[in-house]
Amino acid sequence: MRLSLAVTLLALSLAACGDSSAPSQDAHEAHKEGTPSTEAIPRTPSPAGAKAWLIEPKDGAVVKNPITVKFGIEGMRVAPAGSDEPDSGHHHLLIDTTLTDPDAPIPADDKHKHFGKGQTEATIELPPGKHTLQDVFADKNHIPFEPSVQSAPITITVE
Repeated sequence: MRLSLAVTLLALSLAACGDSSAPSQDAHEAHKEGTPSTEAIPRTPSPAGAKAWLIEPKDGAVVKNPITVKFGIEGMRVAPAGSDEPDSGHHHLLIDTTLTDPDAPIPADDKHKHFGKGQTEATIELPPGKHTLQDVFADKNHIPFEPSVQSAPITITVE
């Protein structure tokens, strides 16, 4: 029963990580913070020297909607969620939040955008004001690598 539930939740989470602009509501329920984990999935090792960063926007930028976000990665390859390609993963954009549990799959919600089709840029809209953005590169199961491959948080102002 537990294994069946774990497989169902993983399948739903992989389906949720396609196009972040058109999320499946049912799939997102499987990723929401507070969803109990049925079994621990070990973190995938990252290659030495792997780095992630936000190419655009720049830290301190004043921007208008829609906002183009471009992701950078070095020492790893971008691949769709679920891919078994070695040293690969996909981007997750954290908006006005931080990574709270590096051992768990990154939730899929308004503060955690998944780019599981292997996207390297996206267009988002944010309300006016100051916001923080951070890229977290994660494995095929949406779990951050060990050690974590993530950008420094940046702050932008939306006019």
